[in-house]
Amino acid sequence: MSQIGDRDARRILRAIFDAAVASAAPGPAVLRHLPEKPAGRCIVVGAGKASAAMAAALDRAWPDVDLSGVVVTRDGHAVPAGRVDILEASHPVPDRRSEAAARRILAAVAHLAPEDLVIALISGGGSALLALPAEGLTLADKQAVNRALLASGATISEMNAVRKHLSAIKGGRLAAAAAPARVVTLLISDVPGDDPAIIASGPTVPDPSTIGDVRDIVARYRLNLPEAVARHLDRGLETPKPGTIPSDVRMIATPAMALTAAAEAARSAGIAALILGDALEGESRDLGAMMAGIARSVQRHGWPVAAPAVLLSGGETTVTIGAGPAGRGGRNTEFLLGFAIAMTGQPGVYALAGDSDGIDGSEDAAGALVTPDTLKRAAAAGLDPRQMLAAHDSHELFAALDDLVVTGPTLTNVNEIRAVLIV
Repeated sequence: MSQIGDRDARRILRAIFDAAVASAAPGPAVLRHLPEKPAGRCIVVGAGKASAAMAAALDRAWPDVDLSGVVVTRDGHAVPAGRVDILEASHPVPDRRSEAAARRILAAVAHLAPEDLVIALISGGGSALLALPAEGLTLADKQAVNRALLASGATISEMNAVRKHLSAIKGGRLAAAAAPARVVTLLISDVPGDDPAIIASGPTVPDPSTIGDVRDIVARYRLNLPEAVARHLDRGLETPKPGTIPSDVRMIATPAMALTAAAEAARSAGIAALILGDALEGESRDLGAMMAGIARSVQRHGWPVAAPAVLLSGGETTVTIGAGPAGRGGRNTEFLLGFAIAMTGQPGVYALAGDSDGIDGSEDAAGALVTPDTLKRAAAAGLDPRQMLAAHDSHELFAALDDLVVTGPTLTNVNEIRAVLIV
């Protein structure tokens, strides 16, 4: 075992996480992927946790262009963006401001000419922030469906397939509304696989999912739908499909890029880095237990990498709440508590998991950190880790141990960053 102690392990893990987040900074990423300036007007629209910071960079970069627009971001994520109006709305459950923002964005792209350019700035969180119900539905209908999806265990791609078919702006409908102007979409990916049709429910991207897919998802998770939603799905109205609208999509920051930056930070600290994947999904606590098994293999056998080493992964895990009461927790803290319980206090193994947007679910922390004595310290504080995991109360355990990772809003989002350090 190396001489890396507790303080060094914590410092190394935080440096790795910070490097991953910094690699997805919206401003520099936008500037690397701008299209040619238009002959006509430039209309900037967008939605997501990074959209305001993206708009600010674009406004500064093109002072000589006839530019205007409106984007919507999550509460607390707004920054001044010059000629682009910045709106805020609720996340993860949409509110009236989400609906109003979507209407303003649709109005901004109306009556454009072929020489005009629409730049859509899209990042994670955009789906809830652009909540314009399809005809015959209300915001309350969409809110009910969104809550049911969040508690169901459905994957992000499944959630967004449903959302797109209940929306008047998602699933390519925003791009269709902007015709005949050219539409260029700059995307920061927060979904496994970086599918542009899934990120923020693809408002400018043709939608490959079908109404049949949505019906299967509803049945698979036994979703209790409002009557108006059930009637809407029975109508069989489809979203714009591939080939029906043009699509110029530029991926400017992704989980894979963030993990690459994390690996470079680890190697700079003299730690071997192994990226296990950028699209790991599944139940958070189960993935934590599985990652503990890999860490044990590294310690005992040097498989799949010899210590000292860090195992890196990204993606979006799931927390299935079920019918019982739930405490305060998020995907990352639940992953970490499952990991700590499975490790049973094994010396020499540390872990940090956090959401790159700085918010683990709806909580006030990006995630947390596990040390070899996490369970021991929890017991000394009168906490029962297994009981708190069962109650989805992981945030409270790590808060009591002062092991939360708090960054504040990072103004970007490339999904979860997980690092397991074996020394």
